[in-house]
Amino acid sequence: MIVFEGVSKKYPDGTTALDEINFSIKGGEFVFITGPSGAGKTSLLRLIIREDFPSQGEIFVDDSPIGDIKFKDIPNLRRKIGFIFQDFKLLSSRTVFENVALTLEAVGRGDKNIKESVDEVLSLVGLSEKTLSFPDNLSGGEKQRVAIARALVHEPKILLADEPTGMIDPATSWEIINLLDKINGWGTTVVVATHNLDIVVALKKRNIKIEKGRLVQDKRK
Repeated sequence: MIVFEGVSKKYPDGTTALDEINFSIKGGEFVFITGPSGAGKTSLLRLIIREDFPSQGEIFVDDSPIGDIKFKDIPNLRRKIGFIFQDFKLLSSRTVFENVALTLEAVGRGDKNIKESVDEVLSLVGLSEKTLSFPDNLSGGEKQRVAIARALVHEPKILLADEPTGMIDPATSWEIINLLDKINGWGTTVVVATHNLDIVVALKKRNIKIEKGRLVQDKRK
C-alpha cells in the first residue's frame, strides 16, 4: 500500500529531514510513526501526499511510484488519501457541515450526494448535532472530529494523521485514537505520526520510530 525505498529529504538550507528511509505498510495496517519534534515525521507524511518531493529514493502508493505522477494527476492520488492536520485547518467562517462538504464540492459531487455523505460521516464521528455550529464554538476534541470527518468523507483507502492528539486534552486524545482504531477496523489503512508514547504503548500497534531523520526502529505489535 505504502512503500519507501531509500528515501531521503534534504532542504536547500542543508537540513536533512529524512535519511535513507526504507519501510512498507500493507493495506489495512495501523502504524504509528514516532519520534521527537523535528525527527522528520511531518516531512514523511507530506511526501506521501506529494506536498513535497524526496531528494532521493522512491515512494509507492497502491503499487504506483508517485514520483512519476504528473502535476495534473496529483488530485487523483489525494482522493485515495485522507489527511488529518494537527492544527485542524478548519475555516472559521464555515459551519461544521460546510467544512466537511468542501472536500466533496472540490471533486464535483452533487448536492444530494454531498448531504448524504456528510450526514453519514458526521454521525460516524458523533457530531450529528453540530452540523450548523461554527468552529469557534467547538471544543478542541470536536474540532479534531470535524477534521477526521473531512478526511473521511470521500472514503479514502489511506488515512494519515499528523499529531492528532497534540492540541487536545488526554481524555479526549483517547477518544480520537479509539475512533481512528475503529476506522482501521473497517479496512482503512491508518498512519499516525505522534510523540505521545503512552498511546503507542497502550494500543500495541506497529511503531516505526524516527530520530534525526533516520529510521531507528520498526517494532511490530
